[in-house]
Amino acid sequence: MKQYLGFSLIEVLVTLLLTTIGILGMVAMQGRSIQYTQDSVQRNAAIMLADELVGIMRANAGELYTKIPPIEPFYSGLKSDSLFYKKAGSAFATAVADCVRSSESIPKTAQEMRDCWVADAIATLPGEANLFNSDSYICRSSLPGECDDKGTMVEIQLAWSVQDNACLDDHDDRELDATTCVYRLRVEL
Repeated sequence: MKQYLGFSLIEVLVTLLLTTIGILGMVAMQGRSIQYTQDSVQRNAAIMLADELVGIMRANAGELYTKIPPIEPFYSGLKSDSLFYKKAGSAFATAVADCVRSSESIPKTAQEMRDCWVADAIATLPGEANLFNSDSYICRSSLPGECDDKGTMVEIQLAWSVQDNACLDDHDDRELDATTCVYRLRVEL
């Protein structure tokens, strides 16, 4: 009788150990899943903000191009300076005012649209108020990651804060710390 009782106790302990390891694995997987979900939400917000800015820029082509229809047959000659351009570590060329959007008033000028977009970006992305001047930019770029005022591409980079090492970006190719994530879009307008 004692032999069977010992084997049963060992079987119960092994089962308890395996169950505990399984539960701990599920808890770790749940934590990782929350991290991936949060990254997806923030990245999706950055994508929507960049897309919205591209739409605003296309709607106000006169702020980007030196030659525009109907005087010229095609949009051509990107300006080297525009109220939409902002280099990393600096502010916009024209000061950003408070957003004029309300139930009675909508932004009408290119600058008002840009100012409301900036307010949305700062409100939507975590830490964006701090990172907007330092790591976010909108510029003409001939090479990815370089604001050289050349070429026909406009590059938009938005940055936001995360907990330490929670960014799913590859930090090897960037000079940002482990608490900053970025979304970069290059588009030919």
